[in-house]
Amino acid sequence: MNLIEEINQLNTKDLGSWPLSIKIGTLTILLAAIISAGYFLDWQDQWLSLDQSKAEEVKLKETYLVKKKDAINLDILRQQLMDIELSLGALLKQLPHKSEMDALLIDINHAGLGRGLQFELFKPAASEVISEFYAELPITVRVTGNYHDIGAFASDISQLPRIVTLNNISISPNTKTQGGLVMNATAKTFRYLDEEETAKQKKGGGK
Repeated sequence: MNLIEEINQLNTKDLGSWPLSIKIGTLTILLAAIISAGYFLDWQDQWLSLDQSKAEEVKLKETYLVKKKDAINLDILRQQLMDIELSLGALLKQLPHKSEMDALLIDINHAGLGRGLQFELFKPAASEVISEFYAELPITVRVTGNYHDIGAFASDISQLPRIVTLNNISISPNTKTQGGLVMNATAKTFRYLDEEETAKQKKGGGK
C-alpha cells in the first residue's frame, strides 16, 4: 500500500490509530504552519524592532566611545584652550588701542625718514575695515630713495612693536632723479576693537 492510499484510509475521528510516519509528518506540517503564522502575524515586527534596537545600540556605543575619549582628553583640551587664549592675548597686545593709532602712524613715518627716504604720499584710508575683533587701516604710501634704504625701511616696518604689513609693493625707477627708486605700497596697520565696538560687531551693527 502506497502513502496516498494510506492517507485516504485514515480515520480522522481516531487519530491515535494513524501510522507513526503519518503522525510525525502531520505534526511536522502543523508545526511549520504554526511557526509561519507566528512569524508573519507577530514575530516579523518583533524581528524588525530587534534589528532597529541593535542598530541603535551600535550608535550609542559609538557616541559613548567619542564622549569617553573627550573625557579622557579633557585636561589636554583645557590646556590647549589656555594656550590659544594666551597666544591670542599676546597677539592682541601687538595691536594698538584706538588712541595709539596716531602714534603708530608717526612711527611709520619716522621709519622712512630715518632711512633718508622722501615721502611723496602718505594717505591713510578714509575708513577702517572692521573685522570680528580688530580693525584694519590701509595707508597708501609712496617713497623715494635708493634700493638699500627702501629695503632697510621695509625691514624696520616689520620690526615695529605693533603689527604693520606692507602690501601691493611696486618699485620703479624715479624719473625725477638719477639713480633713485620709487616704491608704491599699501601699509596696513591693525588695532583691536574696544568692548563697545566688539559688542556692536556681535550684534551685526557693522562699522
